[in-house]
Amino acid sequence: MGAKTHTIPDQLGKVIVVTGGNAGLGAETVRRLAAHNPKQIFLCARTLSKAEALIISIKQDHPDAALTPISLDLKSLESVRSAAAQILQSTDRIHQLYLNAGTSIAPPGTTQEGYEVHFGVNHLAHALLTQLLLPTLLATSRAEEIPGSVRIIAVSSTAARDFTSQKPGIDFPNIKHPQQSTSAWSRYGQSKLANILFAKKLALLYPSIVAVSIHPGVVRTEVGDKADVPWIVHWIWGNFWWLFAVEVEVGAKTQLWAGTGESVASGKFYVPFGKELKFWGTEGTELMDELWRWTEEELKENGGVGWPKLQM
Repeated sequence: MGAKTHTIPDQLGKVIVVTGGNAGLGAETVRRLAAHNPKQIFLCARTLSKAEALIISIKQDHPDAALTPISLDLKSLESVRSAAAQILQSTDRIHQLYLNAGTSIAPPGTTQEGYEVHFGVNHLAHALLTQLLLPTLLATSRAEEIPGSVRIIAVSSTAARDFTSQKPGIDFPNIKHPQQSTSAWSRYGQSKLANILFAKKLALLYPSIVAVSIHPGVVRTEVGDKADVPWIVHWIWGNFWWLFAVEVEVGAKTQLWAGTGESVASGKFYVPFGKELKFWGTEGTELMDELWRWTEEELKENGGVGWPKLQM
């Protein structure tokens, strides 16, 4: 049974990191959390000026909100390392990490390090950021007396389910390739499947942290406007989105609940509103473990620090 409603509790003392925090779901997440007294919110964005503009807007309503803009371009793992360093220089605690940013149904292309752009941005860059921040997340979980105080929320999509209905697994041999012959929707779905599997593995390895993935629903954001789809689809989307899409205020509810609500079970994939969704592509452990091994090796080559061992 899903959550029926959710009121964000007081976030006093909480330190929060949000990727893609300058627009869409990320901006709404930052705006809503800023109203509940967190100690600090790190607003990570590719365009720093947009992050700064959002901060000015939020401070009109919440002048005491502690909001720090962080430059983060997920197409560059060097930028990820720099962003993580800036965050870690500013805090020794992190309570919530929202892996919210992403690219959706983009034209064929690669990141700066040569990874297919959906997989590089949506999965690998977020995996590196998580790895670099994880020691601090674990330290925070040890310092907190209340279980579930530290959470990682990966924004995924039911496109992962659509992908697994067509393909049995992730095309690891061709991740370092733009994959022009593969549809944009399939490339996107593959990366969203990785988000779900990554959160499940984190939940298994680090039980002191609540790690979940979520689908926000079909949300009207600028990401959809940039999708690599035929013009007729853009026309339909532009004229009839209100029939099936929701505004960001509604779309952000599930990730806000996952980050601050009760009865959030680690390792689950949640859809609006707060309902668990299962499908065969995420139920086994073989693909999850293969993804973890692949990710670990790729991060070793790109400034990763390794996954921390649990302190018993």
